[in-house]
Amino acid sequence: MPILTNAVSLPQELRSTIKRIWGFDELLAMQGETMAAVMAGRDSLAILPTGGGKSLCYQAPAAAGHDTSLVISPLISLMKDQVDSLDKAGVPAAYLNSTLAAKEQRQIEQAALNGKYRLLYAAPERAVQPDFMAFLKRLSLSCFIVDEAHCISHWGHDFRPEYRALKVLRREFPEAPIHAFTATATEQVRRDIVVQLELKEPAVLVGNFDRPNLTYRAIPRHNLLSQIETILARHQGESGIIYAIRRNDVEEICAGLTARGIKAMPYHAGLSTAERQAAQEAFSREDVDAIVATVAFGMGVHRSNVRYVIHAALPKSIEHYQQETGRAGRDSLPAECVLFHSGEDFFTWKFIFKKEGSTTFETDLKKLSAMNGFAGGGFCRHAYLTGYFGQPWQKAGCQACDFCLGEIRVMPESSLIAKKIISAVYRLRQSFGADHVADVLKGAQTDKVRKNRHEKISTYGLLADHSKRNIRLWIDQLLSQGLLARTGEEYPVLALTPQSSAILRGEQEVKLSYLEKPKKEARPRRAPRYSAIAADEPLFERLRTLRRTIADELGVPAYIVFGDKTLLEMAYLKPADKEALGQVWGVGERKLETFGDRFLALIRAYLADQ
Repeated sequence: MPILTNAVSLPQELRSTIKRIWGFDELLAMQGETMAAVMAGRDSLAILPTGGGKSLCYQAPAAAGHDTSLVISPLISLMKDQVDSLDKAGVPAAYLNSTLAAKEQRQIEQAALNGKYRLLYAAPERAVQPDFMAFLKRLSLSCFIVDEAHCISHWGHDFRPEYRALKVLRREFPEAPIHAFTATATEQVRRDIVVQLELKEPAVLVGNFDRPNLTYRAIPRHNLLSQIETILARHQGESGIIYAIRRNDVEEICAGLTARGIKAMPYHAGLSTAERQAAQEAFSREDVDAIVATVAFGMGVHRSNVRYVIHAALPKSIEHYQQETGRAGRDSLPAECVLFHSGEDFFTWKFIFKKEGSTTFETDLKKLSAMNGFAGGGFCRHAYLTGYFGQPWQKAGCQACDFCLGEIRVMPESSLIAKKIISAVYRLRQSFGADHVADVLKGAQTDKVRKNRHEKISTYGLLADHSKRNIRLWIDQLLSQGLLARTGEEYPVLALTPQSSAILRGEQEVKLSYLEKPKKEARPRRAPRYSAIAADEPLFERLRTLRRTIADELGVPAYIVFGDKTLLEMAYLKPADKEALGQVWGVGERKLETFGDRFLALIRAYLADQ
């Protein structure tokens, strides 16, 4: 990580502001370059991964300046969390949205005209209204910040038509710089953002898409609730997000976990606004172990210490997967991302695309196929993800995914196994689904096998020495590689493809991976997973309790008080006074004055008891 005084030349005032307000001695990769572009007053597009510190890149220059930056943000909850966080850090900021009464809005507008705020937040719909633009023309406006900029692109994974209207900002404010920020954007989406916002010779800054602190696993789904419970068992006392495709899946998973004594709450568009808000607040306060949600949950989540993200089924694109798993480990500490998948997920999404009348159906299927390939393949997960976004993978292995950890291995006779599976599909006249084909290859004695006399065919029992779980995994891998296909809408069956015959003739090599049980050391105790430093864990837990108490008193999410990384450093250094506490990562001047005495008192009391 480049330190503030490193090669990127930043003004002394900006460096001092970052240390004074946020308590940071160092910057993450690309933050310095991105801030430099903002400070230079030229248009820019920054693609930094979730957890890469995008917000600081425009908040710090605004805090160090004297004018107002308008931040265009898509969600009310995101605006509120960011303004609350800035307020507790000592940066004057406000938002204008539908939650405010007319009188409150007028007061904020007048305060903004008086130069009170360094950052003002608004939704894209409001930003392009004529009366609001007239108000902006009376402001001492430094620049426009377009957050979640991928929403402007038809090719993006979260397209929002209202973002398209933002091009009017360039025409109404031709001299004001526009800075666009997003976490996930392919080359096609980047070009579209530049065109739609009419950016002028922008500085395009692309961070590293790899998240080395995340451990990725993709596991065939067979007993979902038990599988989820296994993941949660190694994250006791920690919170995370579980994603499902449909609302009914969310309710079913949530009810199952609750019955097992796990504190879980649902979140989906079918719930009332009050119910969704209650779930989000409980998650922010750390009152629940898990939020079970559709993709409706997440963009407004700014919590830094999400320790796991579980997908109960295949996401519909790599972009969605990267965005959703990116909500884990935003504090740069280790976190786990587990995908439970099945061959039926592909057809569930295909059905949804058709039902919704998608105008980009072929593109949607292409993105879904890439996601399906990620789930089924036997390769480094980190390498696949970075490669998808156009970045070369430079390392031999990541040691942070199921493949590199040895939980999944390539079968030494992959091509022979593929031949046996393809032969079974042929002998079954391409008329049966994956589960039945697996039963035949396993040599199972099911009613369906006996009814169809499939124990008599030559491929029956050809893979009897292997588990059905692995046979199903291999079928899914052959599907993801285009060596088998599924046909039929209501009752999908396996079918051959043009490439299938090349496998049978031995003209094409295949690599198939198989699952092994995770080694015991893959489930470490919490302290080593949290940090390399020898933090005092009992003290850390007491600091977490105090943080939650203070957050409840203030009515804000716990992370706004201090993040886990800051508490871990406190638990390691055990500062004795405010001067020492002020040197802890993430402790700025305002928070030192506001919270310092209470945290120091707890540390002193803890040490006195030892």
